[in-house]
Amino acid sequence: MPYRFGTLAIHAGQQPDPSTGAIMTPIYQTSTYVQEAPGRHKGHEYARVTNPTRSALEGNLAALERAEHAVCFSSGVAGIDAILKGLRPGDHVIATNDLYGGTYRLFRQVFEPFGLRFSFVDMRDLAAVEAALTPSTRLLWIETPTNPLLRLLDIRALADLARSRGIDVAVDNTFATPYLQQPLTLGADLVLHSATKYIGGHSDLIGGVVCTSNEAWHEKLRFQVKSTGAVPGPMDCFLMLRGTKTLHLRMERHCANARRVADFLAQHPKVGRVHYPGLPSDPGHELARRQMRDFGGMVSFTLADDRIEKAVAVMTSTRVFALAESLGGVESLIEHPASMTHGSIPAEARRAAGLDDSLIRLSVGVEDVEDLLEDLDQALERV
Repeated sequence: MPYRFGTLAIHAGQQPDPSTGAIMTPIYQTSTYVQEAPGRHKGHEYARVTNPTRSALEGNLAALERAEHAVCFSSGVAGIDAILKGLRPGDHVIATNDLYGGTYRLFRQVFEPFGLRFSFVDMRDLAAVEAALTPSTRLLWIETPTNPLLRLLDIRALADLARSRGIDVAVDNTFATPYLQQPLTLGADLVLHSATKYIGGHSDLIGGVVCTSNEAWHEKLRFQVKSTGAVPGPMDCFLMLRGTKTLHLRMERHCANARRVADFLAQHPKVGRVHYPGLPSDPGHELARRQMRDFGGMVSFTLADDRIEKAVAVMTSTRVFALAESLGGVESLIEHPASMTHGSIPAEARRAAGLDDSLIRLSVGVEDVEDLLEDLDQALERV
């Protein structure tokens, strides 16, 4: 029978260890496997290609994304790298203009010199996406909610547009997680996660995963694993499996805390604009209600006095929110996208996309929310 998300998170892809009965998947810390005869083995030949701990994780993540396959990588950007290596020189990619700085850097500084072409458009505007299409467009690259402005993009509408032109769709689902959003069910071909974030959930690993039910893409991704070797180690896979078991529980608390934080900021006299799709006033609120289970744990905002030195004063005055890059851990983080996570995007491109230099991004953790609100209040009072 079809199991629900929490049951899949705990059980999918995993069986008790056949030799000991251990309920937790072992960490298979090995580089190779003994074969019974040349070419006759027990499913694993060499650990770059497959590892039993990684295989269990891939089965788990595929189930959570309602995918036929999941392929794990050493980081989220390694997963993006593998997808782009499935394209060829001259191919064209349309990406959202509000996206993670590491993705922008990979597109522009690594793959553009090898002949791939990229256009960055506001994907909330379907007409703008359609206008950017060319005969060589092969891929739409979607983030939703976007990083860091938390804009909502209509996955189903974009996928329908792409399908009518024979174009594939990849969705970076890191902010939403498979608990809040499952892009393959909305028509996407590929789903990427930086598993470093909510999937791992404890700020103690680096990992990535690409999920798909497209057999051609699955073969391309497996080829990249075998040929370029950007794979996670078994300990990281074990930690990711540990993380998925509580993903649904953590996301409920992340979302509940973020709603309280966004409401608090929206009413604070020293705050300018708050970006959070859970606010009824947010432009993406209704789409988020249709497309997602809840509104996520990320919030970004500007100050009423939007001078950058004022934003820096807030970011360096928090006591519970730690000033650090990354997101999705149980602890709350605060950061400055323009100089940290998105510093690799040229200033003019950031501003054209609406990313102000004074923007502050929060990854709202699972602490007691009253402590988070008090921490933000005392930091804002210093402005």
